[in-house]
Amino acid sequence: MVRTILTAAILSALPILAVAECGHERQAMSCAEGMVLDQETGTCVASATS
Repeated sequence: MVRTILTAAILSALPILAVAECGHERQAMSCAEGMVLDQETGTCVASATS
């Protein structure tokens, strides 16, 4: 009986733990050498060097 209750509790907690996992929709952006990230468009553009 106790084993059944513990198993049910663990199995019911698994979806909660999966939701708490960090999101994958946001990723770090990096641009090629000589390029910079344009914050407005979210794309890489050639850097202006003076």
